[in-house]
Parts: sequence; C-alpha cells; structure tokens
Amino acid sequence: MRRRRLRAQRRKSDDPVYVMCELPCNVIGAEAFAGRFDGFSIGSNDLTQLTLGLDRDSALVAELFDERHATVKAMIGLAIKTAKRCGRKIGIYGQAPSDYAEFARFLVEARIDSISLNPDAIVRTRLLVAKLEQEIGA
Repeated sequence: MRRRRLRAQRRKSDDPVYVMCELPCNVIGAEAFAGRFDGFSIGSNDLTQLTLGLDRDSALVAELFDERHATVKAMIGLAIKTAKRCGRKIGIYGQAPSDYAEFARFLVEARIDSISLNPDAIVRTRLLVAKLEQEIGA
C-alpha cells in the first residue's frame, strides 16, 4: 500500500485563523498545522493537564499540576520553535505567566509573540517583559 502525503494548503483570506495548541499531538504536528493556519494559540492549562496526565480539578492530584514542569516547558518551547521556523505567530494564554515571573521570562526568551494575562498582572508583567526584551535584544 502506497502512503499518500497530506498536502496542506493555506486558505485564502484576509482574516487570520489560529489553531489551538492544547494537545501534545498538536505540538508534535505543528509543522503540518502551519501549512493550514496563520498561527497558534497555546492553551497552557489544557496542555499541562494533557502532557502530565493530570486533572487540575482533582483533589487527588491537583498539587502536581504545574505549567512550570520541565516536560510542559519542553512542549511549549517546541511549539514556539516550530511556529517560528514555519513563519507563523504564536501566543499563549493560561495562568502561569500572570503568576510566575520566571515563566514569563521563559516565554520571552523562547521568543513567543504574545502573552495573555489576568487583569491584575498586566502592568507588572508588561514591565517585566519590556525589561527582559531589552536584556535579550528582542
């Protein structure tokens, strides 16, 4: 049996369409998605839950849920790297950039395009991001 290669064709439109990057398989297959979509939006809460195999709402394992886990950061880093290599925009939403300065630093250093924040963290995190971008020459 001959394998057929899927040829992704980008749609023709002025309105950008982003694909959610919440599943580990979406991260691993990001290059194929880049052929069809204008960019990616990482849902870090769901990506963390599915990467670690944890239910963040379960009292039994909720304390293990952490977007800063090395495996989750590797998945996010891979998604960003692939998007950049494919010339696509990539952003993230979730709790971690609002709560942890070191996670925001990781995202800036990985060259993410946009970060969604909780209203109470906007000023503090924007100042941090500006400082980090200046430090790394972004």
